[in-house]
Amino acid sequence: MNYKIVAIGGGSGLSTLLRGLKKYPFDITAVVAVSDDGGSSGKLRTELGVLPPGDIRNCLVALSEEESLMAKLFQYRFPKKGSLSNHSFGNLFLTALSEVSGGFDKAIANAGDVLAIKGKVLPVSLENVSLKATLIDGKQIKGESRISKSKNAIKHVEIFPKNAKVSGKVADSIMQADFVILGPGSLYTSVIVNLLFDGVIGALKKTKAKKIYICNIMTQIGETANFNLTDHIAAIEQHSYKGILDAVLVNAGKIAAPVARRYAREFSLPVEIDTNRHKNVKIIRKDFVSHTQYAHHDFEKLAKTIFSLIGEDKRK
Repeated sequence: MNYKIVAIGGGSGLSTLLRGLKKYPFDITAVVAVSDDGGSSGKLRTELGVLPPGDIRNCLVALSEEESLMAKLFQYRFPKKGSLSNHSFGNLFLTALSEVSGGFDKAIANAGDVLAIKGKVLPVSLENVSLKATLIDGKQIKGESRISKSKNAIKHVEIFPKNAKVSGKVADSIMQADFVILGPGSLYTSVIVNLLFDGVIGALKKTKAKKIYICNIMTQIGETANFNLTDHIAAIEQHSYKGILDAVLVNAGKIAAPVARRYAREFSLPVEIDTNRHKNVKIIRKDFVSHTQYAHHDFEKLAKTIFSLIGEDKRK
């Protein structure tokens, strides 16, 4: 049986998760944030008025055969000189395809066919959405790239316009899902931003799907400085509803000392696990860290744990 999984997020975290999930018998739908306004995506959004394609491109590639020529071509980035500086081929391809095919959603579907992806990739919305944050000092910042660089803690985030609608198939996918996975990724700008649409929250409240959150391994300056596990869960509940999560995956693995020191210089520390405060949420503590120069999730460890968790749930 192919379990229906909806993975919600953005940034590099969601694509990392998808790389692992595609190896298991899952029917995967990725719901991707569209508020990015930095880098190549930001330039295309400003100059051509398209939705930011970068995170969507990464998810398409993650669900494809990543060693294929087309996948490599999608990730090709032009040299840092000339008019195409910093643009990836995939971003330009999606932008052009949206014009040719008559819409960004159609472009994503067609690109998925070209890459022969396992699953579907959906933008959370087809509207031009921006993110606005209110900081604890009362200051307001608009724009995802500016929010992530803020030095003060975030009190609350909201989308603008507030009544922006989810894209057509997102709510239906959530309603039909067996499991919904939030994260990993930047808490406010990659995960919570997707929960700010009424259509998403309405579907999450009605669906029978179990909801799993993958907590970040490290805190993030500008979003989650000094946050422990409780703080991450509380922020999600504050922007959605109490009791939204059934389970949380949190890293308990050791980060290599040189990597930890490098992160500490940027005031990024491992997320503290205070499990005794979450009586109604199943906390799964495991080694999820990749053995690389970054304190990122290992996609194989994540996918294996999720597969085991789903199997265990279905056997009950």
